[in-house]
Amino acid sequence: MLLLRDFVDWAQSPTLSYMSMTSGEVSEPPVEPKVFDEFDLFSDTLEPAGPPESSETASKPSTTLEIPTDPNEFSHPSVTVAFTFKAICAALKKLSDKGLESFKNMLWEHYPKVFNTTPLTMDIVSLVGSLLETFSLAVSLKITTTVLEEMGLDKAAAELRHLCFKNEVRRCLRETLKMKYKRESVDVDRQGGQEDRTLDHIFTPLVISSRGHNGPNTEHEVLTIEKLDTNKDVGQVSLQSIFPPETADAAGPKMVLVTGVAGSGKSMLFRRFVLDWCEERSHENILFLFPFSAKELKQFESSDVSFLDIIQTLYPESKKLRQKDFQDEEHQTMFVFDGLDECQEMLDFFHTTILSDISESAPLQVIVVNLLRGRLLYHSVLLGFSRPQVQACISWDTHYQNIEVRGFSAQDRDEYFKRRFKDPKQAAGVIGYVHSSPTLRIMCHLPLFCSLVADEWDGLVKEQGSDPVLTRSVTYIYTKLILALLHQRRAPDSSVDKERDFLSRLGKLALHMLEQGTFKITRHTWKELEKHEEPLLVNAGLCTEYITRPHFLLEETMMSFLHPTVQEYLAAFYVFICFRNQGRMVFEQQSKLMGLFKAPTVTDLYRSAVDTSLSCADGKLDIFLRFLCGLACTDNQELLQPFFSAPADWSTAARDVAAVIRKRIKENKYPGRKDNLQRCLEEMNM
Repeated sequence: MLLLRDFVDWAQSPTLSYMSMTSGEVSEPPVEPKVFDEFDLFSDTLEPAGPPESSETASKPSTTLEIPTDPNEFSHPSVTVAFTFKAICAALKKLSDKGLESFKNMLWEHYPKVFNTTPLTMDIVSLVGSLLETFSLAVSLKITTTVLEEMGLDKAAAELRHLCFKNEVRRCLRETLKMKYKRESVDVDRQGGQEDRTLDHIFTPLVISSRGHNGPNTEHEVLTIEKLDTNKDVGQVSLQSIFPPETADAAGPKMVLVTGVAGSGKSMLFRRFVLDWCEERSHENILFLFPFSAKELKQFESSDVSFLDIIQTLYPESKKLRQKDFQDEEHQTMFVFDGLDECQEMLDFFHTTILSDISESAPLQVIVVNLLRGRLLYHSVLLGFSRPQVQACISWDTHYQNIEVRGFSAQDRDEYFKRRFKDPKQAAGVIGYVHSSPTLRIMCHLPLFCSLVADEWDGLVKEQGSDPVLTRSVTYIYTKLILALLHQRRAPDSSVDKERDFLSRLGKLALHMLEQGTFKITRHTWKELEKHEEPLLVNAGLCTEYITRPHFLLEETMMSFLHPTVQEYLAAFYVFICFRNQGRMVFEQQSKLMGLFKAPTVTDLYRSAVDTSLSCADGKLDIFLRFLCGLACTDNQELLQPFFSAPADWSTAARDVAAVIRKRIKENKYPGRKDNLQRCLEEMNM
């Protein structure tokens, strides 16, 4: 286990050293590693006061050195063989040649029984190996610090002790994070009935592209939608390749921003990254890792606070560290932030004072900006998980790397369900259901969508037994998706009325764009919404921002819906809610005289929608019509009940709508559209 970067990369493990010694092989002299600034303490001024022992003196051992015993000094579980070996080697490597010779002479003088011959000919690896073979780990460390102190190198001994102490804090921090993030994983999964399914069980690899601004997935069941301006094929990266050890000293960016649309798996990736560090599966070159969520940070908004106070409040283990331990250039500290976009209102890079002292109190906004600018804790590294819109707030001269989470690949969509369900029969049932609908299969590139499908399956298992029948309505899962996204980022002053009005206006925009055959939201189309609601487009997770380059030197910020089918669902929601709450028909095909004699009926609404859809030869309203039919079903209306302004009897609505569709199928005026009409019936479980 490599606990501190570059500790003796040249060294064999203790076991290999011991085998080499017992077989009679002679160890090769070690390669000189570079000197670390933190331990650059062993110059000539720190040599023992007297002259070094001669070889003659070294050959005549004297009495054993008495070691002051403190059973608790080096007894922490973090003191392992690997750590002890590397820590002592690192301390000895900092000695000058004369200092190392003096250290060997003192060991030979006080502990002759440890060595079969004088240790003067031993390299550091063999010397430390002999110590660990003879003594316990704690005693080996105690001997080393005691001899260093006898040589007059009190500072060196203190640094070795503090190195062990930092290792203790590191282990305690890892245990805290394991408990926190494994428990979070279980709590999340328990909602789906999989109490014993931890993140280790269900985590499925995600597609992570080597650069951001790739725009949303535009794969569609009916339409062929051109890739958006930045939808380009880019290379893939892995979690392990973020801040690799070999680039830790490079002049590259100290911040990596991991972006992705709502539901793409950022929070799951955040937990996986933290747990991988805790369980020593990646980034062992990072000494301390402190993760923060936006919700955790916002508790410090009310008054000035220091960043050191924030760290120590959320992670009490860090109270034992010195302030300079957070600013160590060689042994880096990483800060990981989940949901940076939720702190978007804080990111004012142009009117924020400079802060460079982590113990100085300041507003939370000042701390966050100075961290991102690299002014606070310059030698630390930062990893942020955010929706794409946060990039618009970051100053152009802030040096950072952007990578993007794209969700599941086609193969991993099925793999998620296999991992989520222990019973292969259950997994096969869900996978079969997903593949029964091209739209479902496409949308399962979003881990959030997959989890909604899995949760629905779990609920039906409890109700129907081990062989449940899922509704054929794709609309039902989309309704759950929209409500889940609204719930994730619900504003404190939000209300059902505000959310309904916002969704209605957004749905009106979505329908207008559908009729125009466009899937990009430009500044021109934003006029459909009120100015103050523009941020809500992306904050609600229903839309995403990305940057296009229509001309060589020109950048333009564009928006689109989370997926084209989300646009189609919201358009259907708008048509449905207008009729359900106001009795208003949206489509122009209704008879102009109808309103003069009677109120329009559900049959009138759907007859108008079906005819409008059939009149579009390119099928651009086909999925919209399926969603509109699905909204007529009781299960969808139950989910949307809070958005209804008045009670109404829709108990026969699905049956009436089905009659309209069957009539159009029988008339066969549009033979090429029969399949879509049949799908509309399936949306109503007819």
